[in-house]
Amino acid sequence: MRPDFSFEHMGHAKGHAVICGVDEAGRGPWAGPVCAAAVILDQHNIPEGLDDSKKLTEAKREALFPLIMATAEVGVSLVSAAEIDAINILQATYLAMNRAVAALKAKPTLALIDGNRAPKLFCATQTIIGGDAKSLSIAAASIIAKVTRDRLMIEMDKTFPAYGFAKHKGYGTAAHASALAQHGPCTEHRKSFKPIAAQLQN
Repeated sequence: MRPDFSFEHMGHAKGHAVICGVDEAGRGPWAGPVCAAAVILDQHNIPEGLDDSKKLTEAKREALFPLIMATAEVGVSLVSAAEIDAINILQATYLAMNRAVAALKAKPTLALIDGNRAPKLFCATQTIIGGDAKSLSIAAASIIAKVTRDRLMIEMDKTFPAYGFAKHKGYGTAAHASALAQHGPCTEHRKSFKPIAAQLQN
C-alpha cells in the first residue's frame, strides 16, 4: 500500500482549506535531538515516489528532500537532548511538532499527525496510526524529518567522532554501546535514557 491524498481530501470536504502532515524522527535514539516536520503539499504538484521514510533508501530520501522543499510549504523543528532530558521524550516530541507547525507560513486548520496521540496545536488535529504509509502529507513530513536529523547526526559525528553517530545516527547499536562503555556519554547523549543513566552511575 502506498500513501495517497484521501485523508487530505476528506479534510477539505469538511471545510479545512489548509491541511498539513506532521511526523517526527528520532524518538528512540540515545543521542541527538528529536526532529519534527510539518508539510503542506501542493496537491497539483506532488513529487513522485513519496512514501514512509522507513520504506525508502537513503538515496531515495535524499533525492525527494529537495523536491518536497521546492514544491511544498515546510516547517522543521529540532528539540535538543538537553530539552528531552528536561521534559521527557513524549513532551519533547510534542514540542517539536508544535514548533514545526508554527514555522509554516500558511496557518493550517487541520494537522494530520502520524501515530495515535496528538499534541495540542492551534489547529484541529487528526491522528492516523501508520500515517506515514497512508497520507502523502505525512509521508513527505517523515522524509523531511528523517533527512534533516540524519544530516545533523552526520555533522555531529565530526565533533564527537568516538561514537559513530554518522553510521547509527544515535540509535542504540552494539557499536554505540561499546563506544559509550569506553568513552562515557558526551553532551549530545540523552542522560534521562536508561543506557546513558546507567553509564553515569558507573
